[in-house]
Amino acid sequence: MDYINIALPKGRLGEKVYEMFEKIGYGCPAIREKDRRLIFENEENKVRYFWSKPSDVAIYVERGAADIGVVGKDILLEYEPDIYELADMNLGKCRMCVAAKKGFRDNPEKTLKVATKFVNIARSHYAGKGRDIEICKLNGSIEIAPILNMTDVIVDIVETGTTLKENDLEVIETIIPISARLIANKASTKFKAEQISQLRRKLQEVIEK
Repeated sequence: MDYINIALPKGRLGEKVYEMFEKIGYGCPAIREKDRRLIFENEENKVRYFWSKPSDVAIYVERGAADIGVVGKDILLEYEPDIYELADMNLGKCRMCVAAKKGFRDNPEKTLKVATKFVNIARSHYAGKGRDIEICKLNGSIEIAPILNMTDVIVDIVETGTTLKENDLEVIETIIPISARLIANKASTKFKAEQISQLRRKLQEVIEK
């Protein structure tokens, strides 16, 4: 039987995901060891794990380096990788929102200035409204942009909303709920169909508990 290659996102989310895999019988003790290895195998379970930057998981799966992986819905919407989405993991829940300074009122006669790192999501959202926008792509501390009057609004992930409140910003619109998704390489779902469907079925049981 072939190994199943699994890409996990680094950080708290990946650790929670691994615990779920461990719970359904896909554990790999080596992953708990504190060393510098990048790939972890369990010959008995025929699984091979590796940690990846969250935004890279979908690339590894799309290119076939990983058979399956777990990635945020925000990344799937932004980059639209050519993969199969198998399940909502019910983890890493947050939402993609539009936020602005308190009291902001949109003037539809002016081009709306939007700061975001989610360029495609923002474009798609406002295209659906027929709203003319100008995007300012930023990679960090997006909340600063409206405070400095560089943009009118931001499009970003909101988990608790604490950062917004502390900077006198507020959510004015929720675009879509976000959570972690189990994804699969398209070719792998054919050549490793039985293994992947079995893993998915077991995971679904844990998710629904």
